[in-house]
Amino acid sequence: MNEAILDGEELTLDLLAGSWRIYQLKRGHRFSTDDLATSWRASLARPQATKLLDLGCGIGSVGLTNLWRMADPAATLVGLEAQDVSVALAKKTIAYNKLEERVTIVQGDIRDPDVLPAGSQFELVTGSPPYIPPDKGVLSPISQRAHARMELRGSVDDYCAAARRFMGPGSRFAYVMPAADPRTDAAPGKFGLVIVERWEFVFRALGPFHVSVVVCAREEDGPFEPRVTGKLVIRDSIGEWTPEYFEFRKQMGMPMGSPDKPARGSRRSGAVVE
Repeated sequence: MNEAILDGEELTLDLLAGSWRIYQLKRGHRFSTDDLATSWRASLARPQATKLLDLGCGIGSVGLTNLWRMADPAATLVGLEAQDVSVALAKKTIAYNKLEERVTIVQGDIRDPDVLPAGSQFELVTGSPPYIPPDKGVLSPISQRAHARMELRGSVDDYCAAARRFMGPGSRFAYVMPAADPRTDAAPGKFGLVIVERWEFVFRALGPFHVSVVVCAREEDGPFEPRVTGKLVIRDSIGEWTPEYFEFRKQMGMPMGSPDKPARGSRRSGAVVE
């Protein structure tokens, strides 16, 4: 593991799920409720999966929380990530949690058809695509943040295309996108995928912004039951965590804390820092 890339960086070691902890840059991209929501719905879609893939895995938060939720303690995870610093952080986290036999991080671009060996297939695929086109937002001077937010290495279309390559019979692919973005519903169908679940996450009751976690199947694996839909409100109208969100955190192995522990209006997960 090449940790030299982290020299001089200020790191935090935060609670992730249960006893598992995650290394993050103090002033870099940090995991959020979006990540936990993705792995929550993914794990409910295929709780018995033994082969997991996380596209654009970043520091590993989606893939690792998904792995933590799997029923089989021998389930394995492959994470694909292009950024040097995120790869280094993910590998440091894996070593800290003694998960080397279960988790492999592959450095590469998800758009590269040869990034994994030919014929690689997974039962459960996840992704947390960046969702701001480069001409629609302000590019962060911190490269790790910029790549996590801006579509500098592809969009949700590229994530759907990559997921389709690595899905086998009965596989599921879960990803998170802004609820109002028309691409959230439109992207899967371009690549032979069918949306079987769409779950809305509202950060504050009556607030304007929320995200959707979408779960997809290969269209040839149909027919399917009517699409499953649901909604989870994280904060009520006065800014307090809802009972549903407390239950969500419990299921994800997160510290329960108190309703006003995180900063008001924050989308961060409320991870506890050592």
